[in-house]
Formats: sequence, C-alpha cells, structure tokens
Amino acid sequence: MKAVRTDLKMADGRTIYYFDQSPQTRNAVDKREVEERPELGQMRLDVLTNEWISMAAHRQTRAFLPPKELCPLCPTKPGLDTEIADSNYQVVVFENRSPSFANPNGAFTLAQYANLKTPVLSAAGHCEVICFTDHHEGCFGQLPLSQIRLVMEAWRDRVKEISKMPYVQHIAPFENRGEEVGVTLNHPHGQIYAYPFIPPRTEKMVAIAEQYLASNARPLISDVIEREIKDEVRIIAQNDHWLAYVPFASRYPYEIHVSPKSFVPDLAELSDEQADAYPEIAKEVLLRLDGVFGIEMAYIAAWHQAPVRSARKSFGLHWQITSIRRQPGKLKYLAGSESALGAFIMDMKPEQSAEQLRAVKL
Repeated sequence: MKAVRTDLKMADGRTIYYFDQSPQTRNAVDKREVEERPELGQMRLDVLTNEWISMAAHRQTRAFLPPKELCPLCPTKPGLDTEIADSNYQVVVFENRSPSFANPNGAFTLAQYANLKTPVLSAAGHCEVICFTDHHEGCFGQLPLSQIRLVMEAWRDRVKEISKMPYVQHIAPFENRGEEVGVTLNHPHGQIYAYPFIPPRTEKMVAIAEQYLASNARPLISDVIEREIKDEVRIIAQNDHWLAYVPFASRYPYEIHVSPKSFVPDLAELSDEQADAYPEIAKEVLLRLDGVFGIEMAYIAAWHQAPVRSARKSFGLHWQITSIRRQPGKLKYLAGSESALGAFIMDMKPEQSAEQLRAVKL
C-alpha cells in the first residue's frame, strides 16, 4: 500500500498529516482561535537510578473523558471545531497539543549521567497523536484489514521522518485502551513518543541484545522466535511473516508479543510484504484477547524497536500487548513487589493464558 499523505497547518502552527488510501482533497482550514502553546517541560535526573524524569505540569489541563459529542478527535462538525478540521478522515496524525516532549528552542545536548550537579534540561523530543479512524466507537482490533494496513503505513512514515530529528534517540508508538489503564479520550487512537534519551527498559533490553549478538552472532529476538516455534505451546497465531505468542516469562495475566519472523530493527525498515501481512495477525490477536472473557479488555500495546542510532543489528522490532485484567471483575494491580521493586509475580503460567487465547472462537 502506498498511502497518500497530505500535510496541513493547524491554527496554532502545529502540523496535521492526513493519510488516505487514495488521493483525496484535503484543504480544510482550522478556524479555531489561536491558543498559546505550552512551555517546554523539564527533564530531571534521578541520580539513584540514572533515569531521566520528565516534568510536564501543563498536561494537568488536558481533556479528560469528554462525552462523544465533544470529542476532540472526531472530525469537525457544525458547532464543534476539533483537532481535525476536515469533516471526515481515514487516518490522521498531528503534534500533541499537550506534549510531554517537544521541539527544543535551539540546539540540544543531553547531559551525561552524572551526579547531583547534573543540570535540569529542557524536555526535548516530539509527541504525536495518531487517530486510527474517524468513527468514535469501536477499537483498533475491529477495524477493517485495509484500515489497519493504513495505520501501519502511517506508523512507518512517522518513524522514518521523526528519526531525522537530531535530538531524538528513541521512538515508541503505543496505544492505551480502556479507562483501567488511564485512557483520557475514548476515541480509537494511539500516540508516538520520541525521546531525547533511550528509555530505561529499552536501555536494559539493548544492552542484553548487544551482548547476545556479540556472543552468538545472531540477534536474540531471532532465537526467541525459534524457541517459540519449536515449543509451540505459547503460540497464539502466525502467518508467513509474523508470529504471535505469550512470552516464556510473561509479566501480566494476558501478555502477547507479535514479532516479524525475519529480523527488522524498526517499523520504518519493515518490507512491504511484512507490512501487508500485519493486519491479519493484529486483528486476530486483539479479537482473541477480547474473546477470553467476552468483554473489551483494557490493554497497552507498545512497539519496541531499536534506538534511532544504535543497536540496529541486535535489537529486533516487536509489538507487546499487555492487559492487567486477570478475571472479568478483577485486575492485576502492580503492588509492592512490582511497583516498588520492579519484581513481577505472575498468578498463572504463560502456557495457561496462551491456551485460553487459542481456544477463543472467532
């Protein structure tokens, strides 16, 4: 699929990108009054862990669960001017109105991990919102295959373009679904965060992947996939290009990894054949997740990919879906061991949840 992208300016100077499956006339003007953009947030170093923490106080005023008729992600209609000026769209991406990270004013240099004298830095980076459809109801897994494919094309496009920003080190597209995981807008959408540093979990995974490649001359993710295919018991779905499985040491009651069978460092490097094969397995996995208890499962779906300028041969792309629901009326809360110490304890084996997911009749 070759998506047609149209770039327009929003009233406050942000850019909105329309992605269409075929040429469309996109010239709607954002007629809202210009509002002042929030100031750039701060990054402070937690010297106990050597982790950067972003301070974005302006996000306290962002929209919180507005009713459908006031949804800012729906198309503009008479009486309601939204973030999307057009009266319809297929997929749109635009700069976040209340970003955790934003384009810096002038040059930006990341301070090296140091000590109590490490300076406070501007929260340089980039944050975008991606709307999967102009329909307010529904969810990503219920979209037509062609629509999921268009979303994939938008992800590929944005990762490729954002990677050119000199201050960006890592890009993470993700989706939060369900109020249980903190969703503030119910319209089907995701976000793309571009960090000026490598996030802590990614940093740890990169170090392990680099060490494994040096010792085995193969990417770790490739051998993980080989083990899953050999063991079979944790596989949920697969096709010629993708494998979906519950990881051997899952952290959540329902956790699914979806990986390309052939090593790829990031979304931008996916082949057209891999991208074409993604919608089928993505839809099946999410429908199986909803089918476990016959209810819409809250989840976080995040793309893990190689940093922009490092570990390109060792760190493999994969899509991680985690749900905190363990029974219809019960959630797995991250309590003392998980939240305070980062040591996860699972109440069920991965093989059990994989069996439940496979048993769902679609």
